[in-house]
Order: sequence, then structure tokens, then C-alpha cells
Amino acid sequence: MSDVISIPNRNKPNWVTIIALVFLHAGAVAAPFYFTWKALWVALALHWLAVGWGISLGYHRLHTHRGYKCPLWFEYFLAVCGTLTLEGGPIFWVATHRIHHQKSDQPGDPHSPRDGAWWAHIGWILWGEAKHNNTKLMAKYAPDLAKHRFYVWLNNWHWVPLTLVGFGLLAWGGASMLLWAICLRVVFGLHATWAVNSATHMWGSRRFTTRDDSRNNWWVALLTFGEGWHNNHHAHPVSARHGLAWYEFDPTWLTLKLMRAVGFVRNIQVAKVNSVLDEERIVA
Repeated sequence: MSDVISIPNRNKPNWVTIIALVFLHAGAVAAPFYFTWKALWVALALHWLAVGWGISLGYHRLHTHRGYKCPLWFEYFLAVCGTLTLEGGPIFWVATHRIHHQKSDQPGDPHSPRDGAWWAHIGWILWGEAKHNNTKLMAKYAPDLAKHRFYVWLNNWHWVPLTLVGFGLLAWGGASMLLWAICLRVVFGLHATWAVNSATHMWGSRRFTTRDDSRNNWWVALLTFGEGWHNNHHAHPVSARHGLAWYEFDPTWLTLKLMRAVGFVRNIQVAKVNSVLDEERIVA
């Protein structure tokens, strides 16, 4: 496969992305001056829906790694939630993450700290030819999603759901709702999930000896509904459970357990712990 989408050109700024992020960050800075409790609670609810369900439960553990099975309509719903983070459409996100696993911390990794912490965190998004809407190219890495017309449409128009929600919130709650539930919420969610690309490949503990620099980082896990147990994940990428020890808080795994208990999801892939007292011995 061509590595064209995994090698950005650092001399070519993505001006559309840069301008959008500048406006969002400016709105996030202004948000505290327009505080209301209603706006705060709506922002928290949307953060849980967008990052907790859209990214962690959806884009990552379901769409990318197929760690469990659920009804197709729920797959689609989670993908729509994922677009509310402004991290691109499902085919773009899945393709990029699959390349990251293929070439983790090696030449061709889209966002390795070995190329610089700033590059891993945000630089890879700001520079290089934008691939968010090049669905045909990215479909090489996500053919399972590309066969669905819905995912193709959503990938091409990934900005539409967030735009509609933004106008709706503005009409309902005014500037405070827009600044908190869109600007501040999106900026916080972006930096939290970007920290999985940067911080969890630089700081934390390593339970498993993997070929990359992945680490388990508790504070990133708290910000991302369990995605910070990154060394566990790289050792067992298909496992829908990332927090493999009792003290590794993984809200997404707890959500999946609840959904399994009521029969909503099935065939959950889980790395098995041999002993509660010796969680170092973990097998796929």
C-alpha cells in the first residue's frame, strides 16, 4: 500500500485547518467570560458523547479494531458522535490510526514523538496535504468502512453534524452555549485525544515490551475515558478493554460491560488477566 497519507509535507500548511483551530481556541479563551451552569452541563454531556462514545467507544475500539459487535445503526450513531470532535470522518480517522499501528514510532507513523513532541501532538494536523475528504485514497486502509455509503458520505461531509449542532446551540442558548459546548468543549477534546498520540508515547509505565514507545498514562486515561492505557492497547490492539488491572480506570470498558449485560453488544474481545495479584502476566 502507498504510504502517501502517512507522510505529511511539513512545508505545506493546512490553512483551512489552521484557521478553524485558531477561531476555536479564541472561543475557548473567551468561554470563561460567558459562563453559565447550563452551558457547562451541556458541554460536559457533549464531551462524553463525542469523545467517550464517538472516539473511544466508536472510532477507536469499534470502527478501527473491531473489538466488539453491535447493531449497524448503533455503529452509524457512534460515527456521527465521532464527527462532533472535529477529528475528521470515520474513514480518515480509522485509516490514520491503522497506519499508526502498522508503523508505530517508525518511519511512516503519522504522529510519532520521535519526530518531535509538537509534531506528534498537533503539527501533523497543521502541515501536509489535507486528506480528510480524500475518501478514495483512505479507503485502502479502511475498506470495511468504505463499502458503506453512509460512512463514505459522513467522511466527505464530516463537518456537517458539528455545524448543525453549533447553530442549534447558538439559537437555543446564545453565545455562552456556543463558546462552551462547541469551542471550549471541542478544543479540550482535541488536546485530550491528541495527548494519546504524544504524551502516551513519551511518559508513563510500560507493562509490555512492545516494538514502539507506547506507555500507560493515568492522567491521559482520565481525560479520554480510558484511552491512556496505551501500552496495554498496543500489546493487545483488538482488546476492547484497555485498563487491564483493577486500578486502571477505563470508563469505556465499564460502558461495554453494561451494554453486554443488557444484550446490546456481543463478541467483546478482551485480553485475559491470569491473576488478579499478578496483572503483569497478561495474554491475548
